[in-house]
Amino acid sequence: MAKIRGFHAEVIKERYRKIIEKKGYKFFDSDVPYNVNIIGVRNMHGQVNKFDDLILVIYRDSYKRWIVDSYQATTDPGLYWLKKPMNVDGTAILCPGQYRGSHKIDKHQGKYEALCQRGAEVTVWRDADRDARHDMDDSSKQTGWFGINLHKAGRASIRVDKWSAGCQVFKNDSDFKGFMQTMNEAAKRLGNSFTYTLIESTDVED
Repeated sequence: MAKIRGFHAEVIKERYRKIIEKKGYKFFDSDVPYNVNIIGVRNMHGQVNKFDDLILVIYRDSYKRWIVDSYQATTDPGLYWLKKPMNVDGTAILCPGQYRGSHKIDKHQGKYEALCQRGAEVTVWRDADRDARHDMDDSSKQTGWFGINLHKAGRASIRVDKWSAGCQVFKNDSDFKGFMQTMNEAAKRLGNSFTYTLIESTDVED
């Protein structure tokens, strides 16, 4: 994890605020501490089964200073589930978008606290051809309740494998612990409801 403060955090915040608002999405601030922006950035030049995406959390701390927390993650399913879909329609790949109030702190698979899809529907592509590519075909889109959670992999996982069947998954459990500390503080201050925004690396490159 990288925790960025000061001028660099301000620059990154402003860059992502412009990207988010250009898409017509909400960037959360209102000069309120822990009004978190949780932003997944899918690496459009990445490789299957790698933790080569980002999850960013952009927010003000208790002194109203901007903080950017950057985490290694995957926003795509692992190779295991691409080849062995658990859903007859195919493996879920979360579509880019802003999912307002979509997640709450709850137990992932009944095991540990994570951000779980409990507040709103999300939209996914269904990849059903069982090959080693992520197929993002709009004709396969579905919207609903699919359990697309934000959770952790292992202690320091190298490959995605079984860790994601469509969830947004942190590479390191130590990073995830820090993420959840921030989420719990945000929930204590502003309530247990979180928006997740997924964009693509090409949005940042523009």
